[in-house]
Amino acid sequence: MASSDDGKQRPEQTQQWPGETSEMTPRPSDEMSSYVGRDLLAGRVAIITGGDSGIGRAVAVAFAKEGADVAISYLSEHTDAEHTAKLVEQTGRRALLLPGDIAEEARCVEIVRRTVDEFGRLDIVVNNAAVQRSCDDLTEITTEEWNYTFAVNIHSFFRITKAALEHLREGAAIINTASVNGLRGNGSLLAYSATKGAVLAFTYATAQALVDRKIRVNAVAPGPVWTPLIPATMPPEKVATFGAQAPLERPAQPDEIAPSYVFLASEQLSSYYSGQVLTPVGGEAKPG
Repeated sequence: MASSDDGKQRPEQTQQWPGETSEMTPRPSDEMSSYVGRDLLAGRVAIITGGDSGIGRAVAVAFAKEGADVAISYLSEHTDAEHTAKLVEQTGRRALLLPGDIAEEARCVEIVRRTVDEFGRLDIVVNNAAVQRSCDDLTEITTEEWNYTFAVNIHSFFRITKAALEHLREGAAIINTASVNGLRGNGSLLAYSATKGAVLAFTYATAQALVDRKIRVNAVAPGPVWTPLIPATMPPEKVATFGAQAPLERPAQPDEIAPSYVFLASEQLSSYYSGQVLTPVGGEAKPG
């Protein structure tokens, strides 16, 4: 799953938000094509928000290859989501597509209900969906943008987790997608960074709150990852050199991040992990 993309220069490009994988140059490695599962999640059911593309797609396919059925929550990227579902189903597992805006509380509750109705159980929650906008001037961030970023990037994590707790049993896993920007901040992604810092604190606190129920709560805080969110939310000139500042001099591919989620989802591999943060950040010492 290693990448040959050196990340130093890529074509300047832009997309309409939320972005589509097919329009990216180069296309990301996000289908886990060389990944071989070992039934680490056999018989489990997972919800993945933002599961249509990028990290979410790679995690969905990896989970399926490990034996899990997957509910894929996404906003409106139907072509990407349908392709992810096809990849899941090619492994012999079931996929459930759940479009809609998780900025809305009712949608978060509905995602959990639909998943349990379809699959009969729920074992793994991956709170992964996020929005961002590159902006170097704090005064240009509107109240509406700030509130929407928090609604998607942290309020949905709380709401989906809360709704899921009725169904999660001992041995269940909750995995939250944070970011290196939540560990050290990013002046060009102020609202996003603030939400990702909140995700880290939410992870630590929820892990403590659920320890007696033996439900593990962990997070993954990646560095730069080549996903549709990047050309859809960053200026073309920043997209062209995205990830080059990492010691490995390139962004990660989603396929390189997904195994962290498999590790944290599998009780066999990570039964002693809760309240922890994995930081695949491309070679730098863990910030924060």
